[in-house]
Amino acid sequence: ITPVKLTGLVAATFTPLTTEGEINLSVIGPYIDYLKEKQNVKSVFINGTTGEGCSLTVDERKQLAAAWCQHGKGKLEQVIVHVGCMSIKDSQELARHAASIGADGIAVISPSYFKPINADALRLFIKEVSAFAPDLPMYYYHIPSMTGVALDAADVLNGIEQMIPSFQGVKYTGTDLRDLGQCVCYSQSHNWSVMFGVDEQLLGALVLGVHGAVGSTYNYLGRIVNQMLAAFDNGNHMQTRALQVHPSSHFACFDVSVNKQVMSEVSGLAMGPPRLPLLPCPVSKAQAIAQKIKDFSQGH
Repeated sequence: ITPVKLTGLVAATFTPLTTEGEINLSVIGPYIDYLKEKQNVKSVFINGTTGEGCSLTVDERKQLAAAWCQHGKGKLEQVIVHVGCMSIKDSQELARHAASIGADGIAVISPSYFKPINADALRLFIKEVSAFAPDLPMYYYHIPSMTGVALDAADVLNGIEQMIPSFQGVKYTGTDLRDLGQCVCYSQSHNWSVMFGVDEQLLGALVLGVHGAVGSTYNYLGRIVNQMLAAFDNGNHMQTRALQVHPSSHFACFDVSVNKQVMSEVSGLAMGPPRLPLLPCPVSKAQAIAQKIKDFSQGH
């Protein structure tokens, strides 16, 4: 079966925690309704950077993935589960589990403590993870600012289709537009998706031909960024630019803990605190940002 191509806006979801720091699955149903109805965002990327995936246990990640797939059925177009871990065994188990619960795809970051020495090593790692979910679309999640792995994503993609038949694209969270352009070029001939992950630089990536975007700010700015995508598709570059360079687009520069608190303020959903080593964001700071977002949203 040909998988549905991943395009458009994808929310990199937050992981709701209780005040005691335990995962709070009760928020996920209302969260999905909020994304769909209020932000017009129909796909999610769970347990990634925004979801503090690497701070969660394997069991917590499974519970979250199961809840997102269960509640998302018939509501969300795609649930992509990030399964990257330091241990290949953990990644394989998460990949196997994602397939068993009916996820629409999986993604993996490079291991970052012991780092792959070259693109061959990283391709091999991705291959051995995808072998545990051979029917699920596999995406490479390129995020050098967090992994410290400086390999060009285009080098990782080169020839990967021969090793991994289920490979479907890359989530590109980096600022090297030359490398990004090469990824787009290589992906076009394979009908893969290149999804951009640096929210505040989306316009530059659109010009290079990315197929969509995955980011934390689309949780609460999705409606506005959808307008920006529509303006771009219609060739209205003035409007596209106005929406990208508006102050609200700079919230992406904030870290996960700020974004998480802002999401609570804007949506009214209780996302809870981040998990250590991240520190909670002062509520007053988040409220000030949330107010700016609400003001801007009302004008658009």
